Amino acid sequence: MEIATTAPDALKILWKKNFFLKPKNPSEIEKELQKEGYNFEKHNFFMALRNAKFLTRKGSKGNFSYIQKHPFLEVKKNENV
Repeated sequence: MEIATTAPDALKILWKKNFFLKPKNPSEIEKELQKEGYNFEKHNFFMALRNAKFLTRKGSKGNFSYIQKHPFLEVKKNENV
């Protein structure tokens, strides 16, 4: 089980789990994080959403939703180094 200590890391975990395949509003995202045991301060949560390079924001003020820009792809390091 992967553990996140910051809001940006927690969003990445949701991304890895394909949570952002369909648009999600901040309330849905926050509820999913709470189900996983995460309870970040609102300011940190919204800053993480705004700065997540793998998400795009749709909608208008007060009615935003977030969806992934591209699927998560884990880059494996070359083991022959």
